[in-house]
Amino acid sequence: MSMAPQELENNASKYASEAIKFDSQGARGMAIANYQKAIDSLVKLLQLYPNSKLNALYKERCNSYHGRIKALQDSHGIEPAVDPEASAEEQKKSVERQEDENDFEELVMKEKPNISWNEVIGLEDAKSALRESIVYPTKRPDLFPLGWPKGMLLYGPPGTGKTMLAAATASEMDGYFINVDASSMMSKWLGEAEKNVSKLFRMARRYAEKEGKPVILFVDEVDSLLGSRNSEVGGEIRTKNQFLTEMDGVNGKGKDLMMYVIGATNKPWSLDWPFLRRFQKRIYVSLPTQEARESLFTQYTKDLEIGARVSSLELAKIFDGYSASDIKDVCQAAHLKTVHELFDSPDYHEPVEGEEAQKPRAITTADFREIMARRKPSVSTEMIRAYHKWSEEFRAL
Repeated sequence: MSMAPQELENNASKYASEAIKFDSQGARGMAIANYQKAIDSLVKLLQLYPNSKLNALYKERCNSYHGRIKALQDSHGIEPAVDPEASAEEQKKSVERQEDENDFEELVMKEKPNISWNEVIGLEDAKSALRESIVYPTKRPDLFPLGWPKGMLLYGPPGTGKTMLAAATASEMDGYFINVDASSMMSKWLGEAEKNVSKLFRMARRYAEKEGKPVILFVDEVDSLLGSRNSEVGGEIRTKNQFLTEMDGVNGKGKDLMMYVIGATNKPWSLDWPFLRRFQKRIYVSLPTQEARESLFTQYTKDLEIGARVSSLELAKIFDGYSASDIKDVCQAAHLKTVHELFDSPDYHEPVEGEEAQKPRAITTADFREIMARRKPSVSTEMIRAYHKWSEEFRAL
């Protein structure tokens, strides 16, 4: 049984974190081994999910890890290059800059994500808010004498397209997309989270200032970094305060700086108010409407063998309450059902040379109904009520 995409992504993140840790300690062999494991997980993602909109990001990370492996193999560890004629202070700053980039290079996507606004189905309010806050100021900063929002919070149920929204926004710009998972950040950096939050923002500012290009710093699961807890240790408090300071810097210093922070969370009510107000735009990424569900079924079944009587509109009505991610999983499950039948058929055999390969039968509406009986929506009505209640108090478009 193949691994779920989230599990493979988590494995890649875990191995990359270990590789970076060993790399920083000079443990060359262990670093190479873990970089390779991260690559293997990402390659499996690319093979199992060839149409994923995040594949460009996975390829970028694979290339980054390959480059680091080659560098480690070509030398017994790499010392940051400095100008021998520079002053001691300048050399120190040069080393710090290169160390920052080595620490976070795997997070930076230097090519545009291959996701357009048209591929983000529905969510018109969210797309409009991101366009006016990020895309328009990037294209015509002269039209914004009062500046523009630099902090955006995308909140809503899991699987509704928050990461795709951020990536589609980045694809509109000739800039950089830095993708950070906050929960991995905290576990990866352990006692160094405070220092690395500062280094992360410093690197992002440097891209924006020195290269004059817009930078989106996308922090997924931001509640794990900035959420309220009954008991916090000193390191967690200092990390949160550091993030608060950095957000103030993004919002306040240099109103023309093209640097944006987009946070995503499934639990907006967990965020402390001081952090919440730093996100000037708080955008609800909701479950798809019926019209959006119809478009999603059309999108995900276009490459499948579908019966002539299967209607995307009918499926949209049947699967009310399902997220965009749920709908993709439903379509995949319906297809796998017909593939399973093909392999279990007594007449099935591997194709011989010159023979046309056997194919699964067409998927019917009955198949989808059977899948629905086995797969319930990932978001409950209680969760939706909680999002609506929070939105009434804190939503800001």
